[in-house]
Amino acid sequence: MNRSSQAVILDDEITQAPVSTSLASDSWITRGTPQFMRVTLALFTAGLATFALLYCVQPILPVLSQQFGVSPAASSISLSISTGLMALTLLITGPLSDAVGRKAIMVVALMLAAICTLLSATMTSWHGILLMRALIGVSLSGVAAVGMTYLSEEIHPSVIAFSMGLYISGNSIGGMSGRLITGVLTDMFNWRIAIALIGCFAFASAVMFWKILPASRHFRPVPLRPRNLLINFRLHWRDAGLPWLFAEGFLLMGAFVTLFNYIGYRLLAAPWSLSQASVGLLSVVYLTGSWSSPRAGAATARFGRGPVMLFSTAVMLAGLLLTLVNSLWVIFPGMMLFAAGFFAAHSVASGWIGPRARRAKGQASSQYLFSYYAGSSIAGTLGGVFWHNFGWLGITLFIATLLLGALAVGAHLAGKKL
Repeated sequence: MNRSSQAVILDDEITQAPVSTSLASDSWITRGTPQFMRVTLALFTAGLATFALLYCVQPILPVLSQQFGVSPAASSISLSISTGLMALTLLITGPLSDAVGRKAIMVVALMLAAICTLLSATMTSWHGILLMRALIGVSLSGVAAVGMTYLSEEIHPSVIAFSMGLYISGNSIGGMSGRLITGVLTDMFNWRIAIALIGCFAFASAVMFWKILPASRHFRPVPLRPRNLLINFRLHWRDAGLPWLFAEGFLLMGAFVTLFNYIGYRLLAAPWSLSQASVGLLSVVYLTGSWSSPRAGAATARFGRGPVMLFSTAVMLAGLLLTLVNSLWVIFPGMMLFAAGFFAAHSVASGWIGPRARRAKGQASSQYLFSYYAGSSIAGTLGGVFWHNFGWLGITLFIATLLLGALAVGAHLAGKKL
């Protein structure tokens, strides 16, 4: 190690209060205890509400296009602006949680996002919708940035991968619920009622989360100083594995959001001409993520993180190729494989961040999620150009390119055996 690297690490050690490694073993939350059940239920609920709020507009993008007179690419901005601003503010809320604590940040963030969602149902202009969706993204960063960090600090290291998988499964069910509810209720009533119902559910989830989540035991506040943030930022990017994990998050999420942004446009058109409710019902494919993510976390103990992530990404690619076939009997299983592979790969990558980060785990999680949601915003919007010019074949080639990049990054991580 050169002298400059040593200086950075020593300076980091001097300016921060590290988490003690001498805590009694019974201070960790272990599987099978009442505390584990409370944490699991609370974080599962928070993940469910977060992703329901974030992605509830995805199945109604064609409806928003028609009502507000905007193109598919412009309509997708209602999702991309949320994920984009979420990505940016993750760089703030993660370090903020390192200074003021985990639970308070998550509770306030989830409540604010629920309120903004309720307000978005009353907006009569496209710019008003985009403003509320932007504020939702900013608010939800306080949940996304802190949930993984809370788990990595409080759950016993032997079951972190399993616990992270359960948390990600809540995300997958939330994504499904948000899409399913808005898709079906928009067809039955209108999109405003659907969005308002999602907002009410999220507010109730925030209250429940506040009541049952145990207070942090292992949290040690770190002064929120720009110099410390820069030191930790440099430390994370000099790590042998973290930058590759950040890239992996970008590629995986970019591929995932692009497919589900535009599959609705394809299925609403000929030869299928499905109803909005039918397209919303296809969101049940997210349930495969609630099955695959905890199993992927458990499989890492047997096979290692790298091989499990490579296999999961390959499953995504196989599912993508199936969607090229002009038969719903093939497209639907393809979507199921794609979703299962994504949530498994994401659970492995996100669960890898905590063990890799030597310091400021909240900031490390924020940098991963920044890349993750930047992939959602950039690729999700860029996909509209491919859809407009080349149809579903163009979308498939674009997503396949992202997944091949993810396989290359995964192979590098597996080869390094980090």
